[in-house]
Amino acid sequence: MKNETQEEVVIVQQIPQELLELIHGGENITVEFKKSRTEVTKDVYETVCAFSNRDGGHIFLGVKDNGEIVGIEEDKVDKVKKEFLTSVNNENKMYPPLYLTPIEYEADEKRILYIRIPVSQDVCRCNGRIYDRNHEADIDITHHSDEVYRLYARKNGSYFVNKVTGFWIDSLRSDLIERTRNMTRIREKEHPWRSMSDEELLRSAGLILKDGHTHKEGVTIAAILLFGSDSTIMSVLPQHKTDAIFRVFNTDRYDDRDVVITNLIESYDRLISFGKKHLNDTFHLDGIQSVSARDNILREIVSNLLAHRDFSSGYVAKLVIEKTRIYTENANLSHGHGALSLATFEPFPKNPPISKVFREIGLADELGSGMRNTYKYTKMYSGGEPQFVEGDVFRIT
Repeated sequence: MKNETQEEVVIVQQIPQELLELIHGGENITVEFKKSRTEVTKDVYETVCAFSNRDGGHIFLGVKDNGEIVGIEEDKVDKVKKEFLTSVNNENKMYPPLYLTPIEYEADEKRILYIRIPVSQDVCRCNGRIYDRNHEADIDITHHSDEVYRLYARKNGSYFVNKVTGFWIDSLRSDLIERTRNMTRIREKEHPWRSMSDEELLRSAGLILKDGHTHKEGVTIAAILLFGSDSTIMSVLPQHKTDAIFRVFNTDRYDDRDVVITNLIESYDRLISFGKKHLNDTFHLDGIQSVSARDNILREIVSNLLAHRDFSSGYVAKLVIEKTRIYTENANLSHGHGALSLATFEPFPKNPPISKVFREIGLADELGSGMRNTYKYTKMYSGGEPQFVEGDVFRIT
């Protein structure tokens, strides 16, 4: 029987080495320390706003400006967390509201809070003021019209895949566009794209835009990734690659491998085929219908791997099949760090035009449904539960 007077022991995770190295490196344009021993100081929210408007960043609460770890008073940690979460979700304080998660760590036997601030897709305001980050300072630019204009101009290109290239429709593969047009039947028999010209289809999907600087129209990076030839893709994104690896017997290297450097639609085909080649197929009843759990799992994790990665990063996306698990990894513009919970998960659009095309042609469903489906079919297939881990590298295991 539990002793009612016995205090519950709270185990706090040790701070990861990479975060400790950020502290040791000192404050800079993406790292900020706040003492905040008993409460969240006012300037924390100004830093959140500035990081959101610039390049994102890392805030450590319980650390002095010189990098000394002083910690948050243990009986105040929950109060500080709640205060922070309430404020960043209050549109009167922070607009638009930000969905951030402070993570508690132990460092030098003291409690600190770590907050990863992603780049906001919109201009962020704190108490009605606009802040930008400059070196180690948060600058109020509200009344500096030139700075505000430049900030809005940057935000208009926040989705990397919306960047306008120097290519036009004739640089895209018409056979892939036609294939996409035909695939819309999966979702809707009389889909509007079926009667559109190639240019009309691309405009409808948001794949032809006007460059904000030159005012000239062109196809976007998203269009190149979806419909470009391999050589065109390489000229725009030489780092584009997905590595499919089967590693069961030769655990030091691999037993089979497919390095996929083609467009996203044919990349989907190759990755699905690779998974089917190396994973057993088992059929299960979903209600009264027999379904392939394997095929459904592959559909969800492959579409996520291709549609939601950060294409500006040089990190190589991976699909890896091992003896006891299958996992994917891809670069990510994160909205927090750590394992995601199905009950509390809030989906964020990563590459809207690519996701839209994937939905229209039946390779993906609505935002957020992939996580639920992966849970559902993983339980059918193996009896286990998948893990979705948010960070600068997004992992599904």
